[in-house]
Amino acid sequence: MKIREGLPEDSAQFLELMKQLDQETEFMLLEPGERTSTPQDMENHIKNLVKSNSLLLLLDDGKQAAGFLSALRGSANRTKHSAYVVTGIRKEYRGKGYGQALFKELDSWAANNGITRLELTVMTHNKRALHLYEKMGFKKEGTLIRSMIVNGAYVDQFCMAKIL
Repeated sequence: MKIREGLPEDSAQFLELMKQLDQETEFMLLEPGERTSTPQDMENHIKNLVKSNSLLLLLDDGKQAAGFLSALRGSANRTKHSAYVVTGIRKEYRGKGYGQALFKELDSWAANNGITRLELTVMTHNKRALHLYEKMGFKKEGTLIRSMIVNGAYVDQFCMAKIL
């Protein structure tokens, strides 16, 4: 398994990964079938990440993208020191240490790019992700009450951050 930076030519593979994650878990933002992006849209998204000095890491098993971690850097002068993190790993690769490996790569990237604050949100009932984030040094900063509706029910999210 290899962790590498995502490139515009990975757009079709990355889009397929995101659609698979939409199907496999209720913890991603979009519901199954809601993602309307095309490979060209995804290519533009990856190009914009690169242009903004943000990060896209892909977990590559040699055949497909098995997971990802993105860190969208703040664009204003007042927020360039921070990045918002999103991550997802295919079901068959979870629980094998790949999440920790992605976050270690994130820490290295942050240290080399002047990032001193990493932020994310997580549904309060996503115990597995919450455990990983806390293990990697993230702390709860607050709760977003009824911030999402999943399967017809309101869901709260924790705001978490890691100060580097």
